[in-house]
Amino acid sequence: MNCRNLDMNAELYRLCALTSSLVGRPFPYDNLGPTMIGRTLNHYRIVEKLGSGGMGEVFAAEDTKLGRKVALKVLPLEMALPERRERFEREAKSVAAFNHPNIVQVFSVEEADGIHFIVMELVRGRTLAEVISRQGMALSKFFEVAIPLADAVAAAHGADITHRDLKPDNVMLGDDGRIKVLDFGLAKPGPGFVDVGSQVPTEAKTREGAIVGTLAYMSPEQAEGKTVDARSDFFARDYFL
Repeated sequence: MNCRNLDMNAELYRLCALTSSLVGRPFPYDNLGPTMIGRTLNHYRIVEKLGSGGMGEVFAAEDTKLGRKVALKVLPLEMALPERRERFEREAKSVAAFNHPNIVQVFSVEEADGIHFIVMELVRGRTLAEVISRQGMALSKFFEVAIPLADAVAAAHGADITHRDLKPDNVMLGDDGRIKVLDFGLAKPGPGFVDVGSQVPTEAKTREGAIVGTLAYMSPEQAEGKTVDARSDFFARDYFL
C-alpha cells in the first residue's frame, strides 16, 4: 500500500499506518530522511538515517551537549495526531521504566519545531531478521540469543509491560555481541505499571477488539483482538526462535 500517492486526511494516515504494522512492513509516509540529515533538533545534530517503522523514522545523531552518539526516533508530522503522540510518549515511558542491558535505553522524549522525537541509545549491529537463516541457528548460537532475550522479556513483564510486537526485526544483535530488544511502540502497560514521572499506576488504552502487532508473529488471542498478556510475548518469541 503506497500512502504517499493518496490525498488522505489524518484518519486515513492512521489506518494506513495500522495496515502496514499488521503486515510487518514500514509505513510509507513521506520520507523525512533527505530533509533531516544535517538538521539540529534541540541539541541533537542528525547525521544518518538508520531505518523506519510503523511509528516513525530512526536517525543517528550527535548530542552536541554531551558529545555522544544517540538515536532519534522521529514521529512524522502527518502522524502527530493526539492518539499517536500519546502512544509515542507511552513507548518512551515504558522503556524508561527499567534499565536492562538487553533493552534499548531511552534518555528522553522531546519536541522541537513541532517535531516529536525520542532520544535513545544508539545500537549498531544487525537485526535477528538478518541473522537467522532459513535453516535456523546452530544450538550454541541459539542459547547466546535466547537467554538474554528471555531475560529482557522477563524484565519488561516484571514492570507489567507486554511488548505485543516481538519479532526478529525488533531484536538487534549489536556489534558488541549483545542482544537488544527494540521498538516498544505497541507496548501495553498493565495496571501494575508505574509511570516513572508521576509514580502513579497507569494502563494502556487499546480499544476493545483492536488488533495491534505483526500478524506473522501474533498469538491466536492477539490476532482475534482479545486481551493479551505476557503469554502473547512468549508465543511470539518462541515462534521466531
